[in-house]
Amino acid sequence: QVQLVESGGGLVQAGASLRLSCAASGGTLSNWVIHWIRQAPGKERDFVAAVSRSGLSTDYVDSVKGRFTISRDNPKNMVYLQMNSLKPEDTAVYYCAALLNYNKRYNQGEYIYWGQGTQVTVSS
Repeated sequence: QVQLVESGGGLVQAGASLRLSCAASGGTLSNWVIHWIRQAPGKERDFVAAVSRSGLSTDYVDSVKGRFTISRDNPKNMVYLQMNSLKPEDTAVYYCAALLNYNKRYNQGEYIYWGQGTQVTVSS
């Protein structure tokens, strides 16, 4: 059973940066495609970024392109989300999730493992 644990969230001002981490235990992270997903207050969960098993392919929702970077370090069983130029609209709980097939959309039924989430709050 793979467990995913996110960290790195916090309260920052607009324009600041944060790096979220997703640590895996109980399994080999390189077996999985990883998504970062976020849920803003009162809204549904949305796809943010995807990284392939090798890390060579990445995709982003349009609203974060050029500001966020997803990456992974398979030997360390870690996935990261570097978030720059943060905006108040980025405020959400951020989750990492593991799935089998590479894609760039949110689909609840495809996720095999989820983390517990980390709160990101961006003040204006």
